[in-house]
Amino acid sequence: MANGTPNGLVPLNHAGAVLPSPANGMDLKQSQVTEDQTNYLRRAQWLRAAVLGANDGLVSVSSLMMGVGAVKKDVKAMLLAGFAGLVAGACGMAIGEFVSVCTQYEVEVGQMKRDMNMSVGGEKDLEMEMEKRTLPNPLQATLASGLSFSIGALVPLLSAAFIANYKIRLVVVVAMASLTLVVFGRVVAQLGKTPTIKSCIRFLLGGWLAMAITFGLTKLLGASALE
Repeated sequence: MANGTPNGLVPLNHAGAVLPSPANGMDLKQSQVTEDQTNYLRRAQWLRAAVLGANDGLVSVSSLMMGVGAVKKDVKAMLLAGFAGLVAGACGMAIGEFVSVCTQYEVEVGQMKRDMNMSVGGEKDLEMEMEKRTLPNPLQATLASGLSFSIGALVPLLSAAFIANYKIRLVVVVAMASLTLVVFGRVVAQLGKTPTIKSCIRFLLGGWLAMAITFGLTKLLGASALE
């Protein structure tokens, strides 16, 4: 039997273990949710640049090669046009992404400074706030955009490089581009936790439309108009 105090109460050192507060569990869950949201935001930054670059590289170069193939059956003409599109497009995407993300970064940092009024010790507070927030990374976005554009553009180039027959070459370029678009759509859906079928259809229809318009308009223009 436990020894009691003069007033009959059990001493505190004989009490049972302190039960964890429900508030602590709620704070832990909220912290985990916030961390998960931050990870998705960071993923979205490079994912947006990578997907945009890969899709643009694939669709742009495929459409360019289809357009040249509409008036020139020579494989060298298609490959040279595709290579020029790869280099120009990758440079353009990388530079454009760098300028865009740098501007976004400066705007967000400027807004943070205005919100904090940059009082005494404001620089340290600003650094702490920047660490908490998910700010865009210009270099990461630039590399992701330029590299992914080049990877996407290599698909039609490699598809047409070893095929001499004109009609088969065009069919293979369209087929490989379509297959790659479906893969892009599936990857984006898995990373972004979005419906897979809708994502694949969106990528596929967009690529088909771009290639069809480029081929059709170039075919209407005709080789004679270029001479």
